[in-house]
Amino acid sequence: MFFSNVSIAEKYNYLEEKFTCAYKWLAETDIKSLAAGSYPIMGDTVVANVQEYTTFPASQGSFETHEKYFDIQYMVSGREQFGVCKRDGLVEKERNEANDLIFYEEPEFSGSVFLEEGDLIVVAPEDAHKPRCQAGGPCEVKKVVVKVAL
Repeated sequence: MFFSNVSIAEKYNYLEEKFTCAYKWLAETDIKSLAAGSYPIMGDTVVANVQEYTTFPASQGSFETHEKYFDIQYMVSGREQFGVCKRDGLVEKERNEANDLIFYEEPEFSGSVFLEEGDLIVVAPEDAHKPRCQAGGPCEVKKVVVKVAL
């Protein structure tokens, strides 16, 4: 999935080497057997973070963005409702520079994408996203968030 505004559609090349390297790693790695943790793919430029968690109600989550990285969020198992909206116009509520995280107040309007096993979504720094939201009820999830440096 590619989510963007036409004004920045050509800003990034989603098929440059660091992205294709990440896609190849996702396709060829036995992720189900990996423990939660961090796995370098291309030095510190592309890093896979394997996560395991239980989804929760969307009202308990927050939209977030990153300044230095894209996220490629890949569902290994389970399902979740993944919130999406534009970053532009959001009201910042918390910033964690060390972890490249900015959290926002809930916007008036947003959308979501249903992710299940094998699905991925690429999130640019201009895209706010709210991960880990339950779809119909709590669900055990194994996910990989590949961080791709700008």
